[in-house]
Amino acid sequence: MEEAGYDVTEQKYPFTYYAYKSPPTLSEVSPTAHTFALNDEFIPGQSTGTATNAVVQPVKNIVMPPTTQPSSASGCVQSDFDGFTPGSIALIQRGTCNFGVKIQNAQNAHAAGVIIFNEGNTDPDRTAVFGGSIQDANDVPFVANIPVAFTSFAIGEDLYDDYYTKHTPAVMNFTIDAIVQENADDWNVIADSKGGDKNHVLVVDAHLDAIYGAGMLDNASGSATILDIAQKMKNVNPTNKLRFIWFGGEELGLLGSDYYVKHLNSTDLSHIGYDLDADVTATPNYIIGILDPAAPDFFSRTVPETFPNRVYKASTVSRDQSAQYFQSIGKNYEFLSPNGTDAIKFNEAGIPASGMLTGQDCCKSQEEVDLFGGQTGNLEGNVGTFDGGCVDNPFLWCDNLKNNDPAVLTFMSKAFANTVVRMAFDTKVMSASNSTVSDPSTNISAEVGKRFVAN
Repeated sequence: MEEAGYDVTEQKYPFTYYAYKSPPTLSEVSPTAHTFALNDEFIPGQSTGTATNAVVQPVKNIVMPPTTQPSSASGCVQSDFDGFTPGSIALIQRGTCNFGVKIQNAQNAHAAGVIIFNEGNTDPDRTAVFGGSIQDANDVPFVANIPVAFTSFAIGEDLYDDYYTKHTPAVMNFTIDAIVQENADDWNVIADSKGGDKNHVLVVDAHLDAIYGAGMLDNASGSATILDIAQKMKNVNPTNKLRFIWFGGEELGLLGSDYYVKHLNSTDLSHIGYDLDADVTATPNYIIGILDPAAPDFFSRTVPETFPNRVYKASTVSRDQSAQYFQSIGKNYEFLSPNGTDAIKFNEAGIPASGMLTGQDCCKSQEEVDLFGGQTGNLEGNVGTFDGGCVDNPFLWCDNLKNNDPAVLTFMSKAFANTVVRMAFDTKVMSASNSTVSDPSTNISAEVGKRFVAN
């Protein structure tokens, strides 16, 4: 970027570094010897520690049999551990409160480890093996100092029955060996164009970090998309200043974008008129999602956030540019919430934003298949399953170049370049973000949340 003529800075920020030193292990010693398969039978939580020959003991308020709707509050209060034997592994049912609250209560009860099993109601997402983030009651993430595993309802039910029905509680060995470093360094890379009005800044971003492995899909693809656009625009003198940012820490909780936005002074913040986010642009088993702050979340299908009113109408400008482009090339698309992307940090600060994504490689629904083709699940050997794909499963290490479709990367990058160029020369919406860009009484577009089939 420096060689292309951009003014480049590196913004350092602190974060908690966590990395496995070896694959976590969970095994039952008695009454039946069994080694639980990593990813298939349990997913480790961000934790560290060892439990040896520890009895698995259910805590109070586990709901058996499960109800059709979420109802378990197991482990959410300290009294759920009344009578708990120190040194045991706490068996806790998913439900109600943050996983970190359950784990903190287990730590206070001197548990040697924690197994959180899925709730088991009629929702398929509440029965299978799953992974969870560890956050306290204030949504602050932390690393537990006892090993934590997430598993399926079926495995949790067996362990529950071993204790209460068979009266032969499982005895287990459980180890998570990891490096934990508080206040480690991470960076955002920020590159400003020489030209353009510094009072009207267009941020174009992607994130550089990955969850596991090489991260070639999530998100080297989006990073390559904006890098290519920046290179192609190096000799362009835009109306609005362009600021290309590669954020760190997105997968750990939008750390880089959160730090960047919160450390802007009020003047610099007011000069940012728009944000465009490229979050995964080459998924082989793709969807085409266009970010809209009023649209539903990809997973929950609910609208999870409420932003300052001024972001809504302005955000539809780039959204509709992208929609028009996909219509012109005969591609279907859908509007999705920025929840889980760096764009949401700009929306929260009152800055309009849009962007694109092609979805994770883990969990394509039948509705998406009907709209975009492809297969349910993923295309990494487990078609028709929702197994996490290469991106979200630890120790698969397969998010490599083969996890990218060059044809998808090409048409998505062209679509993203289309809106970047148009917004770079926009003179209407790209006003200072603290100016009112929509009438507070204006209704949000009636099209939000719909899926669209190309004409």
